[in-house]
Amino acid sequence: MSIWWSLHLRREAASVSLARRLLLGTMETAGVDPDISFDLSVALSEACANAVEHGGGADAPDETEAYHVTAYLDGDCCRIEVTDSGPGFPPATVARCRPALAEDGRGLHLIAELSDHVRFRNGPGRGAVVSFDKMLKWRDDALLKVS
Repeated sequence: MSIWWSLHLRREAASVSLARRLLLGTMETAGVDPDISFDLSVALSEACANAVEHGGGADAPDETEAYHVTAYLDGDCCRIEVTDSGPGFPPATVARCRPALAEDGRGLHLIAELSDHVRFRNGPGRGAVVSFDKMLKWRDDALLKVS
C-alpha cells in the first residue's frame, strides 16, 4: 500500500510544525518505527525551515510567499520533497550530495545525515528543491507493513 500527500504552505514559521506533525501522524498511523519517523521529521523540519528562510524573492512576492512539500510512503521507502521559489542553491551545494559544514548550510548537512539518499537541486526556472528518502522499518503492529 502507498500513501502520499502534498502541501502548499505559506512561508511562515508555523508551517514548519504543521508539515512535521502531518508527517509524524501519517507515519504513526501507518506503523513506521518511531526512530525512523523522528529522523524523517527532523529532516523535513530542516528542509521546511530552509524554504521559509530562503525560499522567497523580492522580485515576485506573490509567487514566493509559499513553498511545497510532498511526501510518499511507498512500500518500504519514504521520499520527501520540499520545493520553494527562491533564488535556489549556489552551484557548490548542488554539485555535492553532502554539503560542507559551514556557518550556513548546517540544516542541509543534517538532512543528508538523517536520510539514506539526498539530492539538492535548483528548479527549472528558479527555486530550490530538496528531496530525500529513507528506508522504513515497521512496528510489529503496523497497518501497512511490507512483508
